[in-house]
Amino acid sequence: MKVFKTLLATAALMLCMQVQAKQPKKPQTPPVKKVEKLHVEGTKLMNESGEEVVLRGISYGWHQIWPRFWNDSTVTYFVKEWGANVLRASMGVSRPFNEEMVNSYLQNPAHGLRCLFNVVDAAIANNVYVIIDWHSHDIFEEDAVKFFREMAIKYKGVPNVIYELYNEPDYESWEEVKMYSDNCIKAIREIEPDAVILVGCPHWDQDINVVADSPMKGKNLMYTVHFYAATHGQWLRDRTDAAIAKGIPVFLSECAGMEASGDGPVNMQEWNAWVNWMADRKLSWCAWSVADKVETCSMLIPGAKSTGYWSEDELKPWAKEVRRVLTGK
Repeated sequence: MKVFKTLLATAALMLCMQVQAKQPKKPQTPPVKKVEKLHVEGTKLMNESGEEVVLRGISYGWHQIWPRFWNDSTVTYFVKEWGANVLRASMGVSRPFNEEMVNSYLQNPAHGLRCLFNVVDAAIANNVYVIIDWHSHDIFEEDAVKFFREMAIKYKGVPNVIYELYNEPDYESWEEVKMYSDNCIKAIREIEPDAVILVGCPHWDQDINVVADSPMKGKNLMYTVHFYAATHGQWLRDRTDAAIAKGIPVFLSECAGMEASGDGPVNMQEWNAWVNWMADRKLSWCAWSVADKVETCSMLIPGAKSTGYWSEDELKPWAKEVRRVLTGK
């Protein structure tokens, strides 16, 4: 009887093992990798592990026009569904030059900060990088210095945050932009000595050549180049290559495939040339923009829902193209 019980127990154990073997293994969720602190070495963006970093993502449109998209749900969508590892929070600053631009940061700072913090905090929660962009075409130095000091205090020690001092200088000289940027940098460095800072250059971020001839002094600085592929072609790539060859670190914080107006057809040949060029040089970029205006560069159709997870019908062709590049699908 004892032998029989032993054989019975052994058979039961073997049967249990067979059943377990047939059951699919529960997939293990990979641990979420926290973002690392960034720094600039030569012309390269690097992390603490000594690895070169390439950031690719999405830029939100002016907050005062499209505040409804500035929320944690859209941030999560772009990170989880599109694979963005950086988001650009383009907080509108310029004085209102039409009805759309009313309620900018200078008119309603509380509203601007609410929108900004929604995106920045959600990006931090999603373990991606985020650019705090002073989205202006004009110099408002006193306001900017105060703003960047406050942001550096709020996000001191947070490795996700990158500061962009001046979206697109238009008619200001490089010397004017340098003086303005130097004061903003000093305000940040008093609080946050090592953060990566993006500096704009004249003529809507196209005159990177004048930067190369007279760069600013300081560590962890990069310079922004913006392109719209149907307007800016090989000449701007050549100009940027020449600046990089002189040791200028470049970040393409705003780019798109259509004309510089934000409208007109996407020039796929030039857009693909830019995408390949950026990939070959391991340059970081953000595509413009999260908005639902009737124009090519606004990624959403008018009236698209506010919370992300849009249907295919709510995404314009430009959105689908950016998603294709980011996901590789």
